[in-house]
Amino acid sequence: MLSFLNIFRIVAFLEGLSYILLLFVATPIKYIAGNPEYVKLLGMPHGLLFILYLVLAVLIKSDMKWSTKTFSFVLLASIIPFGTFYVERKYLNLVNS
Repeated sequence: MLSFLNIFRIVAFLEGLSYILLLFVATPIKYIAGNPEYVKLLGMPHGLLFILYLVLAVLIKSDMKWSTKTFSFVLLASIIPFGTFYVERKYLNLVNS
């Protein structure tokens, strides 16, 4: 059975991956090759994953016993490239270790 924590792990990975693809693949193609199709293709899924990441972070905050500082960092990580991967490794893997 999937818990909010496991769903958050999956969403964190997918949000991070979609952000990297958007920033480092789709955007250069848009501006260098003049083809905005990849940005259009990746933009909506990334936006939905971003919102879902934030909502799930709020939902699991108390279960994870995150301080305000840690919670703020978890939220901030969603706008930093590779940030969600760091959150997964640093804050989420400790639960099942």
